[in-house]
Amino acid sequence: MSAQSQLIEQVRQRLGPRGVITDPAEIEPWVSDWRGRVHGASAAVLAPSSTVEVAEIVRLAAEHRVPLVPQGGNTGMAAGATPPSDGSALLLSLRRMNRIRSVSAEDRCAVAEAGVILATLHDAANEVGMRFPLTLGARGSCTLGGLTSTNAGGTQVLKFGTMRALVTGVEAVLPDGSVHDGLSGLKKDNRGYSLDQLLIGAEGTLGVVTAVAVRLVPAIAQRAVAWTGLDSPSRALDLLRFLEARTGTVEGFELVPQDSLDLVLKHIPGTRAPLTGEHRWHALVEATTPDAHVDIAAELEALLGKALQQGIIADAAIASNEAQAEAFWKIRDSISEAERAEGQTLAHDISVAVADMPRFLVEASAEVERAFPGVIASGFGHLGDGNIHFHVRAASHASPDWYEAEGAAITRLVDDLVTAAGGSISAEHGIGQLKRAELERLSSPARIHALRAIKQALDPLGIMNPGKLVP
Repeated sequence: MSAQSQLIEQVRQRLGPRGVITDPAEIEPWVSDWRGRVHGASAAVLAPSSTVEVAEIVRLAAEHRVPLVPQGGNTGMAAGATPPSDGSALLLSLRRMNRIRSVSAEDRCAVAEAGVILATLHDAANEVGMRFPLTLGARGSCTLGGLTSTNAGGTQVLKFGTMRALVTGVEAVLPDGSVHDGLSGLKKDNRGYSLDQLLIGAEGTLGVVTAVAVRLVPAIAQRAVAWTGLDSPSRALDLLRFLEARTGTVEGFELVPQDSLDLVLKHIPGTRAPLTGEHRWHALVEATTPDAHVDIAAELEALLGKALQQGIIADAAIASNEAQAEAFWKIRDSISEAERAEGQTLAHDISVAVADMPRFLVEASAEVERAFPGVIASGFGHLGDGNIHFHVRAASHASPDWYEAEGAAITRLVDDLVTAAGGSISAEHGIGQLKRAELERLSSPARIHALRAIKQALDPLGIMNPGKLVP
């Protein structure tokens, strides 16, 4: 009996039939990445329901030297939760670990297990008059463990930061099966290296996140959502700085080019243009307040009126109700889906300094389109924190082998441009499998040495999410 088979049988004996899935039909949806570009194989999905069970699985995996690939909602964008294609690893699903252990308005903190869906945590926080201020398009399926392991960002980083800023403590099973309990959430704790911070963003390569303590903030009493039309990304940044100088209520600021809006209107049912006429660029603005006595909509409307008078924006519409506000956000959240419906797209999750982003967007798009005639390059997303999703669509180059034939060369050019601008080739989606080679090519020797040394120190057997992140 192989080491894998022995491990599967031992886990079945300890966890029962619900703890092990070996039916290929049930495994199949979980061995490919969300985009359907990377396909792996696994003989089983191991599904623990507690930290104790995770620790037992990891201990046995270390004993048998069988690699494990931790997985939550499988919504990642870099194939970081996809098993190797040779079937050498087993999937470790955290989805059964879906309990919210505590929610406290007094402590402004929640403790949730790794398999808790983000939207579920939103609802639980709302019930006590609080909220967890991180959201993204996959909120109905992504999990807290995955968000922590990839240091996810989303649309509210401008005001509240990434998961690294929102997680106050981590519970995790380390590669030897021991349990790190860091859920106390102490504001001051100088006992040497921060294991919590090492595990956040480690993509499951240093251990399995089983629960997190996260920061809550007061629930929104009022919000105002506006859609603005602009001439350029520079004007969008002017608008953001104009608003930031006059109010502290802006927590969402998303840049959308006209071509992305056109794709959404073409492919996503029930969407409509927020403004009459076309504008080369658009900015979606959300302002919020926990104070029910503040007329946030009137404040935002007045500020946008001044921006219009000063020529910063060309037009604007403020959502008149929640349904319209959600309709504005649906446009932004549906861009990737619309691109997939249109055809082949190379997605680059990049960041540069906020002040440099408008120029970078224009110049990099032109450079890519010059180098690869027929493609369409554009960027959308979180302008305020310097993170733009720079996508290149195949357009007239569409062919079954486009990703392989030209994709690598396009990505190499984009990454070179980002690096030359002092930016990062991975702003919020992680490295996973898809960016390992580029990370090694473009990173300093010091960074690569440190990554490898940390990995070797904590996971000497190399059983934790092999083939991800660390070159």
